[in-house]
Amino acid sequence: MPKAVSSAKAGAEGPRSAMKGGDATGDRPKDTSDMSFEELLRLQSQVGPKAYKQLVAGNSTKTRSPRQPVCVADKHRPLEMSAKVRVPFLRQVVPVSKKVARDPRFDDLSGDYNPEVFDKTYQFLNDIRAKEKQLVRKQLKKHRSGEEHEKLQQLLQRMEQQEMAQQERKQQQELRLALKQEQRARAQQGHRPYFLKKSEQRQLALAEKFKELKRSQKLESFVSRKRRRNAGKDRRHLPPSKES
Repeated sequence: MPKAVSSAKAGAEGPRSAMKGGDATGDRPKDTSDMSFEELLRLQSQVGPKAYKQLVAGNSTKTRSPRQPVCVADKHRPLEMSAKVRVPFLRQVVPVSKKVARDPRFDDLSGDYNPEVFDKTYQFLNDIRAKEKQLVRKQLKKHRSGEEHEKLQQLLQRMEQQEMAQQERKQQQELRLALKQEQRARAQQGHRPYFLKKSEQRQLALAEKFKELKRSQKLESFVSRKRRRNAGKDRRHLPPSKES
């Protein structure tokens, strides 16, 4: 009877020792990766499927290699194109920074435009324009006819128009300055300031131009030219005449 009890204990401890990973002698634990297929089947039949799965999972976690660090992709690496998509013929390989054009007329970095300061700063250009105008007139005397004469004539006409526009702009600035001084004087006397509308400013500018033309004896030519221009505008709005 004692021998039967001892054999029963040994049979019960066999599966437990196999779960611990040791062999029958219990000298050292045995890994499932080193066992043959026949030994694995025998172990599964002794322990049972559930315990066998736990045993295999535990050994696999022990033999698993340590986790390697994740490599961070470099932003300057070459562009990887998918093999499933056709690569375009023209593609941007290297990123190029876009050039942004800066217009000094509309940029805050150039400051605010002040016509009075601008005229004082570039006043020397008037002398240069006067010398260029004299040179064009000398060239006109040399070229009495031909294509060169027409080009010089157009250039002289454009220079004269620019000069007239500059004088008109200067007169408008002087008129605005006079109006400001008048408003300041009225404010010092205790009157409420009255700011002219744009239409009233245009009327004053036309009155000053009328006086200037009258002094220079060019009023009649200006009025006749204005009449012809207005007549041409009115003729456009008339219905077409019926030819008999």
